[in-house]
Amino acid sequence: MKRRSLVLTSDFARHPFRASLPPHVFRQIEPDPVRLNRTESWALTRGDVSTFGATYLACFAMVLVFFM
Repeated sequence: MKRRSLVLTSDFARHPFRASLPPHVFRQIEPDPVRLNRTESWALTRGDVSTFGATYLACFAMVLVFFM
């Protein structure tokens, strides 16, 4: 028989830090019924496209300057 100390730890959390966390941290979160429609959440906006373009041009300029 294995001797265990009297501490409030979780046996299924194999790491000491995870074992020291309270049980409510591992609770499963219910999905929000409003966010189930994924077509609306994946829509691109004008701000997304302009941010991507600015980032692409900045990285391109950085690589161009690096190789010169």
